[in-house]
Amino acid sequence: MSKKIYEMITNQIIEKLEQGVIPWRKPWVNGIAVNWKTQKAYRGINTMLLDGGEYATFKQIKEAGGKVKKGEKSQIVVFWKMLKVEDEETEKEKKIPLLRYYRVFNIGTQVEGLETKRTYETFDHDPIEEAEKIKKDYFNGPSYSFQSGRAILCPL
Repeated sequence: MSKKIYEMITNQIIEKLEQGVIPWRKPWVNGIAVNWKTQKAYRGINTMLLDGGEYATFKQIKEAGGKVKKGEKSQIVVFWKMLKVEDEETEKEKKIPLLRYYRVFNIGTQVEGLETKRTYETFDHDPIEEAEKIKKDYFNGPSYSFQSGRAILCPL
């Protein structure tokens, strides 16, 4: 079973690479992928499999009164769990890893009838103006350059 999941994940990453998307490079758009119901961030390989947004299973969507749009395709997320089983030879308890996968849909683009659970803070100021003021007042500050789409400060 886990070989099938590994193959599915590998194929999904290859598909993204063929589309020109490097899944381990994340733009600062739409934030991170989270579970819609719990608002917990996905971790591990799931961060490469999902774009930013909120995701839920078909069952979660249905129970919340939403509906997956016609023709939408799910994406997979994986989940590891340690199971306690009895070793047949030693009769002692041991833990074995269980890898499962779930199919999820993006609430913002693939689902009707559900609203985001994310809350966004709003600020009553102009952050660009504030940043420019700090830069201007900085004594003997470093030079910098701006590159759109990157969340880094590159000294020249």
